[in-house]
Amino acid sequence: MPTRETLTKADLAELRRSALGTANPLGVAADLAEAVEQGRLEDPDDAGDALTLAAEIAEIRARPEAALRYAEQALAAYPSGDDPRAGFARALRARTLFRAGGHDDEAMAELTALRPLLLVQPDAPAYVSAALDAGGRSATAETWLSEAVDTLLKEHATAASGPASTAIDPVVDLGPPDAPGVAFFLLQQRHRVRRNLNLPHDRQDDLADRLETQLVRRAGERRDAESDLLFWPRAEFDRLLAEHPALAEVYGPDWDAHRGRLETELVRLRGAGQAGLGVFAATVAGLTAFADRRDGDPADAAVRAGYAAEVSARPSARIAWPPERNDACWCGSGLKYKKDCLPRSRS
Repeated sequence: MPTRETLTKADLAELRRSALGTANPLGVAADLAEAVEQGRLEDPDDAGDALTLAAEIAEIRARPEAALRYAEQALAAYPSGDDPRAGFARALRARTLFRAGGHDDEAMAELTALRPLLLVQPDAPAYVSAALDAGGRSATAETWLSEAVDTLLKEHATAASGPASTAIDPVVDLGPPDAPGVAFFLLQQRHRVRRNLNLPHDRQDDLADRLETQLVRRAGERRDAESDLLFWPRAEFDRLLAEHPALAEVYGPDWDAHRGRLETELVRLRGAGQAGLGVFAATVAGLTAFADRRDGDPADAAVRAGYAAEVSARPSARIAWPPERNDACWCGSGLKYKKDCLPRSRS
């Protein structure tokens, strides 16, 4: 990453995907912090997110002091600690405190304050339970997630049938396939935590399985006649076709064709009146893990549709489209959009 250039949202999205694969991830983290300090963000409102990314890189690379410093700077950059975007930074700070040792009470206080977010933020169950797991408190994560599920299901049952309802299996609104609701992610994360703890399957685990099946089916029905808008960065694309050659028919025989298909589809959707378009960065490991949870084949259309629905619900996976003509191309090639993918829809 050039250290003197202005960083755009697209740059930050690309670094989120690629920083850990660079030769010097900690250098990337330092560059991000420097960009914030020097006012080199195109949108100053991105300062908290840029510093949170720096903290995450440092934490993963086992540099707790740097991770804590960046996390605290990130929290100071958000308008308030209650800003919805600050939740991950606070959980990351708690995770780092656990791993640094001697700060367990402080870490638990931070996570306890985040506990209400389990009921309102789709990504909170994952980042809160990951922080608890880092502190050897997976059993606490299971308790918190179970209590949140109970609360949410009671709310759903009351809304559906009134206060007197005693429904044994309340209806849960999944939301659209490309943006599942809080209940879906809460149930899925609880299911994963319980599986890791080797706990017996219970009724809420059964509900998590059924909801995932419903989402996969609905996503498949919705996407039968349209692209799933999954974008495979070059290394992931090469690995995808090496492991699943048949998917060349779906995603293209080479990376140029893959990007061309996505660009063409995005142009078509914009022409049909759709706004807020983007693609969603996919990984072979993510697809394989999803298929394993479903006991399915990664090449199966229904499995791919379900994975696409899961990925497209993650804000961090979204790459906005289109960039400005002279901005970096959305595909991460490093070329300007006008010199790379923009012309692909015309060929």
